[in-house]
Amino acid sequence: MAKKVLILSSSPRRGGNSDRLCDRFMAGAQQAGHEVEKIFLKDRRIGYCTGCGACYGGAGPCPQKDDAAGVIGKMVEADVIVMATPVYFYTLSAQMKTLIDRCCARYLEMKGKEFYFILTAAEESAPMMERTVECFRGLLDCLEDPREKGVVYGVGAWRAGDIEGMPAMDEAYAMGRGV
Repeated sequence: MAKKVLILSSSPRRGGNSDRLCDRFMAGAQQAGHEVEKIFLKDRRIGYCTGCGACYGGAGPCPQKDDAAGVIGKMVEADVIVMATPVYFYTLSAQMKTLIDRCCARYLEMKGKEFYFILTAAEESAPMMERTVECFRGLLDCLEDPREKGVVYGVGAWRAGDIEGMPAMDEAYAMGRGV
């Protein structure tokens, strides 16, 4: 059965290493017959959560007038969410963290989702990336019945394009096919 797959690419560089892995995951998922959409967060205007509390407990929508509501709406509708980030100082990109914080208004609606994580870093050690994966898992800890399905560790990739030819490219494609 075809699934709705949403890929959130938070690279500040179009064609950056994590964005390229998103494209490989997308190719695999499309090959498997799934409906896939990729959102490049850099193209969206998403402001920081202000902590105003307007959304607390589902009381109301976020009062900010930006692109976050549309992206989060797609997250609610998706069966599978792929979250990709370059790793900066062993944590998520600002673009990804900002989006996660803005999920406050609708995170209770994100039930039973499958999640895949894609990370790229100049760091050569995949185990060193676990603290970044834990940032993603912090979101999952707040959701009802999330299922973490896989992580692609694109390590040893510093400059745009370094990821080409590395095992992570095949892993991303295979994970996409396996959705």
